[in-house]
Amino acid sequence: MKKLLLHACCAPCSTAVIERLKGEYDLTVFFYNPCIEPKEEYLHRLAELQRLLGFLNIPLIVGPYEPQSYLDAVQGLEHEPEGGARCAVCFEQRLSAAAALPGYDLVTTTLTVSPHKNAALINDIGKRLCGERWLWSDFKKQNGYLRSTVLSKEFGLYRQNFCGCRFSERG
Repeated sequence: MKKLLLHACCAPCSTAVIERLKGEYDLTVFFYNPCIEPKEEYLHRLAELQRLLGFLNIPLIVGPYEPQSYLDAVQGLEHEPEGGARCAVCFEQRLSAAAALPGYDLVTTTLTVSPHKNAALINDIGKRLCGERWLWSDFKKQNGYLRSTVLSKEFGLYRQNFCGCRFSERG
């Protein structure tokens, strides 16, 4: 079975993605999200992901919490609309960290389950960073997002109402 590193943005988005991938791959989840603020929100999302993965018996790698690196990377893009150039920089930062982890046959992300995220852009970035190791995905297809909401309720997960960065909170 191929070893797959799954970058995860949060527990709710991870539910349906893990359900689709679990039997097909040897999964490890990677939580690296320097964009999430404030720190309390970051810690809450991490705790929920740890709880979910404990239920599912899936290993977790936690990257460093470095919000200043995100703010430095998006400097000058603060007023970009949601889904614009700032998001592309954020996707690249997170997927670069995932791509750099050794020992995995494949890499992908839960980000494509969101109806608010551009799956083509995410896949283009992933392919450029990972090459043949990138597992193309658009997990929102086949009702992936709807399934994630159902599973989140079943697991009793905290479901945030914004993407994570201070800019997405304003809409």
